[in-house]
Amino acid sequence: MKTGTLAIALALTLAACGQANSSKAQEGVFTENRVVPGDAMAMKSSFAPVVRSAAPAVVNINARGVQRTDPFWQMFGAPGSQQVGSVGSGVIVRPDGVVVTNYHVINGMNSIKVILNDRREFDARVVLADERSDLAVLQLEGVNERLPTLNIDDREEQQIGDLVLAIGNPFGVGQTVTNGIISALNRTETNISDSGSFIQTDAAINPGNSGGALVDMDGDLIGINSAIFSRSGTSSGVGFAIPASMVKRVVDNAVGGATTVVRPWLGVKGETVSADIARSLGLERPQGVVVTQVWDNGPGARAGIREGDLIAAVDGVEVNDQGGLNFRIGLHDPNETVAVTVVRDGRRETLNARIAPLPGDPDTDKATTIQSGGLSGAQVLALNPALADSLGGDPFSTGVIVGGVQRGSYAGRVGFQGGDVIVAVNGRPVSTVGQLTNVPRGAEVTINRRGRTMTGTIR
Repeated sequence: MKTGTLAIALALTLAACGQANSSKAQEGVFTENRVVPGDAMAMKSSFAPVVRSAAPAVVNINARGVQRTDPFWQMFGAPGSQQVGSVGSGVIVRPDGVVVTNYHVINGMNSIKVILNDRREFDARVVLADERSDLAVLQLEGVNERLPTLNIDDREEQQIGDLVLAIGNPFGVGQTVTNGIISALNRTETNISDSGSFIQTDAAINPGNSGGALVDMDGDLIGINSAIFSRSGTSSGVGFAIPASMVKRVVDNAVGGATTVVRPWLGVKGETVSADIARSLGLERPQGVVVTQVWDNGPGARAGIREGDLIAAVDGVEVNDQGGLNFRIGLHDPNETVAVTVVRDGRRETLNARIAPLPGDPDTDKATTIQSGGLSGAQVLALNPALADSLGGDPFSTGVIVGGVQRGSYAGRVGFQGGDVIVAVNGRPVSTVGQLTNVPRGAEVTINRRGRTMTGTIR
């Protein structure tokens, strides 16, 4: 796991740095069987029994790959490629050698070595790698015995304040155990993922812990450690783990023979309820997601969800923003039915929605190369929900996306980049590739680039 720092604001450390942003924690599921230590002897109790049970299933991962060098530096004699490495952690979840880790630990790597707690080493191959959830599933090669495993506890019974252990390979020093508590549940809007809902912990997590285990006092896996907020790139007591519910879904997909995770879709877009919105709706407190768009004939529309509805919960679990809604829907397989609790005209009701895969074709290989005009050399595709989602964008987005730009082309010289979404030409909305086939020089083009809308003139 690579690290980085940000001198003023907090930095989000994954394999590389992301920017810290506002985040929200949503209500967890509460039970009543928690007690605090009752005496001095209880305070002196050891975590050793939990570690003895869990540690054998946590592994170290050393991965190697080849990265192409920037062509600019090649002009100054730099080699065309260079060896790169990644150090991380993983968890054995099946006795035949199925290991779950972070996507960013193995991304771009072609040689993966897994070292067990007892120092045995195995080569591993990638069975499934899912960038959106930042999870990957590996299969150890040459396993001829039952390996120790961790049970994936996806019941979501954790509470804020519960004791947890983080087990991993920080800085590549070898297996290390740290302890802390659950600081928050259902933490969303972290800039880690647009469909992520994380367990936050103050257990020390550092570079190399990525892919390691967050375990409860029963020795069960409740999360995969994935990221930290930090000014220095090392632990500041704000770490994030992918919940076991999502881990289980990805592992089940991989074990079932899938090579990708097909995400379901409700076809609903919403806005977080602010204090002002809560007052206008007569709510006692800000809670839920106000529906602002419903996809025509999508799963939400067919279930009866309307614009202006307030989605309060999915499957009985409270949601407070689009990320939390996406996460709850994403825990299901396409064509399953989810219970969506909505508030409409002051009345609360539950609608059953049969979710479905996102419509459209996500294949970026079908791009059309513009041959003439001010956009010549741009490789473009009309956006659809599946394509937009696969690129990490909003499925409701409209426009034409630039999949790539040919080197030396006119589109490249005037500054177009892969990932740009062309939304308008001369003030007119763009929705088809045909509208871009012969855009003249001097035309005013509006694009969306990584969330920023910009307008310029092709010269």
